This record gives sequence, structure tokens and C-alpha cells, in this order.
Amino acid sequence: SGSEFTGEEGVALAEAQVILGFCSPKLIRTAKNLHWLQHFGTGVDRCLLSPEAQDADFILTNAQHTAGPPIAEHVIAMLMMLTRNLQYFHHLQQEQVWQRPPDTPSPMIEIGGKTMLVAGLGGIGTEVARRAAGLGMRVIATRRSSREGPGFVDYVGLSDELLDLAAQADVIVNALPLTRETTGIFGREFFDALKQGAYFISIGRGKSTDTAELIAALKSGRLAGAGLDVTDPEPLTKGHELWALPNVIITPHISYMTDRGIERNVLVITENLRRYINGERMLNVVDIDRGY
Repeated sequence: SGSEFTGEEGVALAEAQVILGFCSPKLIRTAKNLHWLQHFGTGVDRCLLSPEAQDADFILTNAQHTAGPPIAEHVIAMLMMLTRNLQYFHHLQQEQVWQRPPDTPSPMIEIGGKTMLVAGLGGIGTEVARRAAGLGMRVIATRRSSREGPGFVDYVGLSDELLDLAAQADVIVNALPLTRETTGIFGREFFDALKQGAYFISIGRGKSTDTAELIAALKSGRLAGAGLDVTDPEPLTKGHELWALPNVIITPHISYMTDRGIERNVLVITENLRRYINGERMLNVVDIDRGY
């Protein structure tokens, strides 16, 4: 909620040097003695909205690498649903209709040999790339910090190469953090650069995509389909046009939630606690100025 922490909770937070939980502007305002905050999520854009966050002197760590495997699997699941028309066939199953191609609205697409662009080759983007390469895809990527990447990524470009690389891709995955630079980056210019019939999967942040332009690309056929675990607005409002589009799969920001998620988080938090006590460099440290 927007209200400040009060009572015993407020006193405890004001005294705490280490906090494990979800970061928010009001938490930062309250935690005056904070040395280290372990954020249970991956994106920290909401956390860093306050001026206090920019001025604060504390270590912020997140779940970047722990969330990578489940989110990457979710990306592949959405891509398979779209390329094999599984949502359409599931609808036919509910209607008890046996209908085979070519009497279906979209062709069946093999992803082996196709090109995937991972926009944002961080902890999550790297796990997406690993799985796509394992399925025989050619993987290209962008990252802000450097052109370096793992061997299973064919080419790593800088952020300003997004449009050029997007034009080569059959599948584009939004794995970008939300910053001033990435807000609305997937807009008209981006969608106009795509091949006809490309697929767009978004697991980064909803506000990095211009929803009106996304809908236009889906309706025109520029995009064959989209898989969205994040939306703008979020939650997606009842009656929103995205709900009704047949070539869209929407999940409610749950791609990181799996049976192993808590176990993986506990391992990282335990290791970070050990490193904090011993004054060692910690895992998943967020650059507060950059926002990821």
C-alpha cells in the first residue's frame, strides 16, 4: 500500500541493517540504517522510483539468476504454444472438433533453424538463449554493457543495434529491465522493423512495450503471435483488447513461480548472508544508478 510503515513494524525496519523481502520506496524511506537489502524479485524499477533510492548507500541484491531458469522455460512454453497453435487446438478439443491443417488459421512452425533475438542478455536472457540454442535456434542478442556473451549466442550487439537485429529475427524476446531508456522501446519503429510473421515474447516489464503498437502489429499480421507474461497496464484490465486477440497468450506475471523457486532463492540468500558477514563480494548485486 502507499501508507508508511508504522508501529512495531516501522521501528524494526528503522533499526534493521539487513532486510530480506520486497523492495519499495516506502521501505527505503523507513530503513534508515539499511546496509543490505535482498529483494525477492528480479525487476527493481518500482523499488528505485523514490529519490531516496538514488541517494541511499546500501547494497541491493535481487533474484536475477535464480529466476532465470523458470522464466526461460516459460518463454519456450509460450513460443511452442504459438508456433504449434496449441491454444487453437485446445479450443477445438473443448468443442470436441477434429480439425487438421491446412484447415487451421495458422501454419505449424518449426523453431529449429529459426533466429531468436534476446533483447537484454542478462541473467534471465542468458537462460532463454541457452534453451533456444539447445532447441537448434540461432540466437542473437543485445546488451547494454558489452558485446561479450556465451558461446551459444552467435552475435551480441549493443542496445543501439536493436532495430537492425530485430529485422533478422523470427522470434524476439523482451528480457529488458525497465529504465528510462527502455520505457516504450518496443514501439512503432521496432514493430515496423520486424519480418512479417515474427513472434514477440515479453517477460521483462510491461511498460517497455507500447501496447497500442503491439496490438496494431498483431492485427496487421506483422506479428504472427505474442506471449505476454507482463503487460501495460498491469494487471490487465477486464475488457482490454489484448484479452480477445486469438494470437496472444497472456499469463499474469507468474513466469518465475515454480516448485523450485523458493529452494533456489534460499540457496542464494544463504550464500549472500555468508558473504555479507565475511565482507565478500555478493551475488546478484544491482547497480542502483543503472537500475538493474
